[in-house]
Amino acid sequence: MVASILPLYLTAVVGLSPIAYGFLDGIYQGVSAFVRLAGGYAGDRGGQPKWVAVLGYGTSALSRIALLPATGFAAITAVVTADRLGKGLRTAPRDALIAQASDPSMLGRSFGVHRTLDTFGAALGPLVAFALLAAVPGSYDSIFVVSFAVAVVGVAVLVLFVPNLKTAAQGARLGLRRVAAEVSGRRLRRPLLAAGLLGLVTVGDGFLYLALQDRDDFAATWFPLLYVGTSLAYLGLAVPMGRLADRVGRACVLVAGHGALLACYLLAALPAGGLTLTLAVLLCLGVYYAATDGVLPALVSRLVAPEARGSGIAAAQTVVVLARFGSSLLFGLLWSLQGPGASLLLFAGLLATAVPVAAWLLRGIDRTEVAA
Repeated sequence: MVASILPLYLTAVVGLSPIAYGFLDGIYQGVSAFVRLAGGYAGDRGGQPKWVAVLGYGTSALSRIALLPATGFAAITAVVTADRLGKGLRTAPRDALIAQASDPSMLGRSFGVHRTLDTFGAALGPLVAFALLAAVPGSYDSIFVVSFAVAVVGVAVLVLFVPNLKTAAQGARLGLRRVAAEVSGRRLRRPLLAAGLLGLVTVGDGFLYLALQDRDDFAATWFPLLYVGTSLAYLGLAVPMGRLADRVGRACVLVAGHGALLACYLLAALPAGGLTLTLAVLLCLGVYYAATDGVLPALVSRLVAPEARGSGIAAAQTVVVLARFGSSLLFGLLWSLQGPGASLLLFAGLLATAVPVAAWLLRGIDRTEVAA
């Protein structure tokens, strides 16, 4: 709900410039990197990944209601930072729980199922935001309140119904030196390089949607539906892409997904738009997320020892979000200097160069995974 209106709220209501929004988008993308490793390690070390995830989800829930009094740039930055810190804490322990509960041969499908359910909420949320804005134009506060209420229910479900699959005895054997050895080990080196390289040329969703808004002049009320289009495409493809990754190789699907992102850039950069091209952009973006979002942790989780799984996943996610932080800052600056179209074309060229390099870095990694 909040993500679907945040770019427009920050630029049209709060009045942030593209550079300022780029900084905030960078915070949104990257600040969680500073606690992802801590969250993964805490879940592994203490054998309580569920409760680390609860802390992260609870922090993000509180940030929703904190958006109500936040009006200045500093206050909004603090709230967004808290939200992303919560995300950083929860993501690796949650993914470690999924990996622990899954058959190793079906990891791609398992993460695909999670992403499907996650994306169902991501599709429903913007529809609620759209309905609230249609009923009361400009009622952003109501979106913050309703999203907080839903987040509280989500945390309650996690606390009451999700089993904590690892025991404290299992986690206690994991020392910091062992974690560092696993994270910096030979098996993870090339995947982390590839993930970082691709993250550096990944434009945040908010910028893509603002580029479509700038080109086609969507009314503010319709803006949340852009997120719905992406989420629906992702919703339909997350499980099939996960199963495809299990069959043909997770590295192959991960790299191919960035081809869809390249098409997304090129279509969004066209000077003339319309409904068909807009839908094509949203479809390509959904394909990209379905082919990468769950596939990366599925790939990495089999390259580290089981007792360091959360830390290994966190390491990959940390590299990605730090790279995207830099990408958001750079793209915001480019937008201010030369506009969205030229900036997207430049990033498309960079991505076209990065994809074959990433494919080379990931060659044979699935065979390494099986051996590990």
